[in-house]
Amino acid sequence: MPRIASVLLPMPLPEAFDYAEPEGLDLNLGDHVAVPLGPRVIRGVVTGLRDGTGGNRPLKAVQGKLDDPPLPPGVLNFVEWAARYSVDLPGWPLAMALRGLRHPPPKPDKVLVLTGAQPARMTPARLKVLAAAEGQKLSSSALASAAGVSAGVVKGLVDEGVLAADFVEPDRGLPQPDLSLPPRTLNPGQAACVEVLTAMLDAGGFQAALLDGVTGSGKTEVYLESVAAALKDPEAQVLILLPEIALTQAVLARFEQRFGALPAEWHSGVSPPRRRQVWEAVASGNARIVVGARSALFLPFRKLRLIVVDEEHDSSFKQEEGFIYQARDLAVARAKIEGATVLLASATPSLESLFNAQTGRYRWLRLSARHGAAQLPDIGLVDMRQTPPEPGRWLSPPLIKAMAVTLQRGEQAMLFLNRRGYAPLVLCKACGEKMKSPDTDSWLVEHRYTGRLVCHLTGFSMKKPDTCPHCGAKDSLVSIGPGVERVEEEARHIFPDARVAVFSSDTVMDAEAAKALVATMAAGEIDILVATQAAAKGHNFPNLTLVGVVDADLSLRGGDLRAGERTFQLLAQAAGRAGRHEKPGRALLQTYSPDHAVMQALAAQDRDAFIEAEMGMRQDAGLPPFGRLAAVIASGPDGAALDAYVEALAAVIPNAEGVEVFGPADAPLALVRGRRRKRFLVRAERKVDLQGFMAAWRARAKVPNSVRVVIDVDPYSFL
Repeated sequence: MPRIASVLLPMPLPEAFDYAEPEGLDLNLGDHVAVPLGPRVIRGVVTGLRDGTGGNRPLKAVQGKLDDPPLPPGVLNFVEWAARYSVDLPGWPLAMALRGLRHPPPKPDKVLVLTGAQPARMTPARLKVLAAAEGQKLSSSALASAAGVSAGVVKGLVDEGVLAADFVEPDRGLPQPDLSLPPRTLNPGQAACVEVLTAMLDAGGFQAALLDGVTGSGKTEVYLESVAAALKDPEAQVLILLPEIALTQAVLARFEQRFGALPAEWHSGVSPPRRRQVWEAVASGNARIVVGARSALFLPFRKLRLIVVDEEHDSSFKQEEGFIYQARDLAVARAKIEGATVLLASATPSLESLFNAQTGRYRWLRLSARHGAAQLPDIGLVDMRQTPPEPGRWLSPPLIKAMAVTLQRGEQAMLFLNRRGYAPLVLCKACGEKMKSPDTDSWLVEHRYTGRLVCHLTGFSMKKPDTCPHCGAKDSLVSIGPGVERVEEEARHIFPDARVAVFSSDTVMDAEAAKALVATMAAGEIDILVATQAAAKGHNFPNLTLVGVVDADLSLRGGDLRAGERTFQLLAQAAGRAGRHEKPGRALLQTYSPDHAVMQALAAQDRDAFIEAEMGMRQDAGLPPFGRLAAVIASGPDGAALDAYVEALAAVIPNAEGVEVFGPADAPLALVRGRRRKRFLVRAERKVDLQGFMAAWRARAKVPNSVRVVIDVDPYSFL
């Protein structure tokens, strides 16, 4: 009986396309197939099969089934759910699910084997090679090394036909975790949390928990034992999501200590061939533990039993470009689809997760004390109005004095500033011109190390000019404000004998570089670490006893609804790097707003009071978690065409109870890469089907070819 296969393509298309199933192909859901699309043949995935008799239109045929492992049903359901939730095209999440297949599998390894022929002339060196090659398949270099001879000896035997080339498939296996290794000793609070999580895993089915523990309370040990409990099922797989690649190496080391084997890694720093290997290992069930970035959510797990979202509050879990999604929320959805347990862990949980814990949707597991002898650091506020830095400087006298005392004791200090580069703004003192990225309303950031001005939004980079491009004045460009490079310069000036290093994405380019810098700091070979948020979470430096926050008010600026929450989370995490072992720690926050509720809550270490006030404000305004938000961002190169479209879109807003639409308005960054930008903001009550509203609204106005429209459910950026 002929059948029709619905094939979803990893492209920006609104639905799956129908193709005829050739006789004898015997397709199944999730199969990878090659199908024609116009003049091309591309990969797709079978998402539906139905009876094809009585069809009234001819269909192109599927050209063939590909050998790659089929996508499991849970992945297909998750891809469709993610597209609906994000009000986006299903081809986008499918493309993420197939990311590991973008590159061909690793090429076979070339090895040398004995042919049975004897060399015309035997020498002691050749005898060594023949002995080393007996029963082995080694590369030319490995064989020379094993025999202790030069490469020329091996080549001579190849030329005489004594050795011949052969090709073997590379070993794609992954080391398996050893569940017999003993765990670390847990304190009573940790043990109680593990007991609850183990019971949840044993009960099976979808369950969610929030692990809410102060910095240094041992949350990692808790979820390591949860992983061990999940892996008692010999087919179970576990996913650990991390917000920063820089955290990966430290977490991998903890897993290796606990289970005797490194888990599989999945993030942008992994080489394409290795990514393919991990993808296939996940699909086959051979990868039992995966540690990765947010995109690891789309891997083809066969039997996913546990998802851990570490630092669940972190805004890095929000994907802002391409397919827009919040990985924390999608992790909960994936766990529900798979019938798995999801554990959200943080020292400063998001208000959304706290709300779900308070209302009973999540189990609420709390660790209120640091592990072992470590105590929470004292947090002090430095009022910059009363004790300002010297002119042209950024470190206040109280902070400098505290650093001096710390260094005299042989301890380490960290200066935290979440701003890359040397200075966030360069302007001309002659004409006032601010240096901006071409066709973008984004300031160029000076990077003194490279002598360049860089746009952190678009990636544009240029050599810092000697004259003002606007007025031509020579040597008139001045740096305004501090970045980490400028703070490092000041620290070196004040403490010339100190060993100073910078930890930011500009100085730590990949996971290996992060691992090396973290190891150097942990070994006590750095006295002052100047760091962005890349070092403010997850790292454990035994001799770090002082954290100085250079600009505590920075993330309060900008006016988005999460400004207070983000500031509290970021500064609490940064301060939490101090005093994580036996030595007491201290944090000093430089602020021009010491009376602000966030600063007072941090100084008093009264998180509950801050959360109560923030929750009250959100409830009064109907903002998340008490309401829902979505944004529409329209952009185009032609301002008139863009204005006409957003006006047409505003005219067809559906009538819906419990929904308010604000806009259109110019985006704060109104020009990016030559495209003008307009924004709408939608606020809805929790009971409203926000995705349905957004999809219906978008369909009412035809989008011109020159205009690009993006829907952002639960926006984190308001630029």
